[in-house]
Amino acid sequence: MLQRRIPEWLRHAPTPGVRGFAVLAGIEAVARGILISVFPLAMYRAFQDAGTVSRIYFFVGIASTVCGLLVPWLTRFIPRRWMYSVGAALYLAGAALGVQGSPATTALALLCFAVAVVTLFVCYNAYVLDFVAKSALGECETLRLFYSALAWTVGPAGGVWLMQWWAPAPFLVSALAGTALLGVFWWMRLGNGRLITRARAPAPNPLAFLRRFFAQPRLVAGWLFAVIRSCGWWIYVVYLPIFAIESGLGEDVGGIALSLSNGMLFLTPVMLAWMRRHPVRHTLRVGFLCAGGLFCAATPAAAAWPWLTVALLLAGTLFLILLDISAGLPFLMAVKPSERTEMSAVYSTFRDVSGILSPGAAWLVMLVMPVSAVFAAAGAGLFAAWAIAGRLHPRLGVRPASPAVPTPAAAVPLATPDAPAS
Repeated sequence: MLQRRIPEWLRHAPTPGVRGFAVLAGIEAVARGILISVFPLAMYRAFQDAGTVSRIYFFVGIASTVCGLLVPWLTRFIPRRWMYSVGAALYLAGAALGVQGSPATTALALLCFAVAVVTLFVCYNAYVLDFVAKSALGECETLRLFYSALAWTVGPAGGVWLMQWWAPAPFLVSALAGTALLGVFWWMRLGNGRLITRARAPAPNPLAFLRRFFAQPRLVAGWLFAVIRSCGWWIYVVYLPIFAIESGLGEDVGGIALSLSNGMLFLTPVMLAWMRRHPVRHTLRVGFLCAGGLFCAATPAAAAWPWLTVALLLAGTLFLILLDISAGLPFLMAVKPSERTEMSAVYSTFRDVSGILSPGAAWLVMLVMPVSAVFAAAGAGLFAAWAIAGRLHPRLGVRPASPAVPTPAAAVPLATPDAPAS
């Protein structure tokens, strides 16, 4: 009687690697990127009032912040693999609601996507920290951005084009990407991650770990870097199109500029090669200084040379991408293995905080100044991050190969769990 041998890959799941996590991130980028320019248009079409749309975004930001903080607490009762699956399923639910197109369903679709993003963010980072060695985190983050580059480049313009052709089309594409994400995740068989032990004490209050987070300066610094960098992206994505319309440049300028900025993600391998030759503090200071300078220079050029303002902002996003790769390093290197899920949840709030701070600061600026002044306000924030980065240890991330020969900074992770224009 012939004995059939079960293939090894069926009996034992292969160890997840850098490329596998990059594939997951790339698929999720399709689900998000196709709708990044669609949701503002869909919300405005549904409510016909910019103030109402702003209020909905504000409350959605608060709700997603609360949900992000609850994820670590929920994972004590719900296995991480199921929590990740819930996040992916929310993409499908949001797409189904968005297809209907009514005011209520459109707002609920936005909420589903916001909660899905923060849920997957927390789980994804916990998996990466479990399965990827510290020395490979820089490669992991670079590949993540590289695999996501096409989706973030084509998605903003492609989503609007599909919406004009048939309103439900971009939501259906997002639903297909969400289905693929769920399938690939279960095929990878990540399980519940490593370093998972049964708690010996009752689950703490979901906010109890905030004090531990703020007691660790490097975690706080990493969070501040992420907030300020995300504010830069927020101002670019939202207020550049408004500036272009008010300056008579046309409605297409904002979308084209966003696609060009996201196309710079293909340069991330070149950026990583440059970072390997410089300490982490130097990388962060260069990124924040150049981005801040270009954003500030865009404001005085606005009145006479609006196209120069667009060009300066576009150049500034090149350094925002550099920060997308490197600005989360203080967090990733300082977080304790026993607190990975909890601290990732706190760290993930940078998106929601920036989504609240950016429109609030812009509203105050525009009470007395034109919209172009918002770019200078963003530049001032980037300069503040440059000053904070100056307080980091000058050899942070530098690991000597021998007592006499230092190894460049990128021998350790130069990464951050964020995506441009998210």
